[in-house]
Amino acid sequence: MIKVGVIGVQGAVSEHIEATKKAMERMNINGEALWVKKPEQLREVNGIIIPGGESTTISRLMQKNGLFKLVKKLGEEGLPIMGTCAGLIMLSKEVMGGTQEQKFLGLLDVKVNRNAYGRQVDSFEAPLKLAFSSEPFIGVFIRAPRIIELLSNKVKPIAWLGDRIVGVEQENLIGLEFHSELTNDTRVHEYFLGKAI
Repeated sequence: MIKVGVIGVQGAVSEHIEATKKAMERMNINGEALWVKKPEQLREVNGIIIPGGESTTISRLMQKNGLFKLVKKLGEEGLPIMGTCAGLIMLSKEVMGGTQEQKFLGLLDVKVNRNAYGRQVDSFEAPLKLAFSSEPFIGVFIRAPRIIELLSNKVKPIAWLGDRIVGVEQENLIGLEFHSELTNDTRVHEYFLGKAI
């Protein structure tokens, strides 16, 4: 029985829970996906997802709810964590365009530009190349951050839009510019679950 906790303070939480459940079904895994609002809910989880949303709000509420320090500690200890869109911003070591009250987990050795793709109206979908699958994956980009620089050789690209890196992994961590949960394609969630089993 594996448990994945989706940080549920703000953003696309229910979509990640549904995508995780579907991925578990497709992989024949006995497990559950939890909506996490309190630190005690992270006991015995096998993985954590930080969803997209508004990174300033997510940062503030994770600190207020006591989740911030615990998620950072679990990430440092090797627990698998996936961050999509604002979740990528939360995981990153360096953030361009962050606000003063924002704190970042600083786990993933990347530099990101917070609102690089512009406003909501500039959102788009595009086929992506994945390192772990031969078929294209439709990435949904909504006010997405952009990966500007990989800060160490521990970071490996796992998704590309053309020749530009839009997804990375670093040992137990996955960071994605796009929303993998907003399609019926569960390959990215399945790849993440592979780390959590």
